[in-house]
Amino acid sequence: MKNDRAENNLPEPTKAELEILQVLWEFGPSTVRFVNDKLNENREVNYTSTLKQMQILTEKGILKRDESQMKHIYIPVEAEAKTKVQLLDRFVSTLYKGSASQLMMQLLGNEKTSKAEIEEIKRLLDSME
Repeated sequence: MKNDRAENNLPEPTKAELEILQVLWEFGPSTVRFVNDKLNENREVNYTSTLKQMQILTEKGILKRDESQMKHIYIPVEAEAKTKVQLLDRFVSTLYKGSASQLMMQLLGNEKTSKAEIEEIKRLLDSME
């Protein structure tokens, strides 16, 4: 997986920050309260922790804040797909020395890959030829 794409200089989000981004990508621009409520569906998260993380994400340039209304609305700066491509490129570059085939061999070699998933991957590879 060569890194031919223009490198985006946004910092890499932490796991907790990615959880917040997932909520925003799924539900669109939202308040801290809404994001916190969604996070609490899976595990207990304090409102102040969510607020602080969203403020940090804003400082990092990963989120922007619309302050035109009484309740501030947070919006991801980059689309989900673009962020995932950037993170995957970094991951493959760092752990697999840029080799997509090494990554795929690792993924397919683990016991979590179902036969249905392997068939889907085969169809995808066939369509790429």
